[in-house]
Amino acid sequence: MVDVSEKPVTQRIAVAEGFVAMTAETLALISSGTAKKGDVLATARIAGIMAAKRTADLIPLCHPLQITKAAVDLALQDAPPGVMVRAEIKVGGQTGVEMEALTAVSVACLTIYDMLKAADKGMVIGPIRLLEKTGGKSGSYAAAG
Repeated sequence: MVDVSEKPVTQRIAVAEGFVAMTAETLALISSGTAKKGDVLATARIAGIMAAKRTADLIPLCHPLQITKAAVDLALQDAPPGVMVRAEIKVGGQTGVEMEALTAVSVACLTIYDMLKAADKGMVIGPIRLLEKTGGKSGSYAAAG
């Protein structure tokens, strides 16, 4: 891992997003609450939060962090049909939380796929990307578009 011991503790925030594209019929299973495995959005939200907290266990060389906020929001979208996933992660620390935000989104998207794969194996995950980050030596970043 990179040595961050000399870096000052600063407030760091990262926001990431991803999308799970699916058929309108599959989207209707979510909105009607009739997916066989249960509440898709609640399960994906919890999975994403849990993933953010376990990022250092999943991604080699990531520092374990004391996350102070992990929020995963999911929004149904009709055109194109699917679910937009957004994660915001905060920490007061010596290294950023971009990987935690990206991991939260990735696992939430995978959970959506898992819960609906019996209905729609053709779902497509992506793109997943970092939207913004603040704090630290490298300063702020905001994705274009």
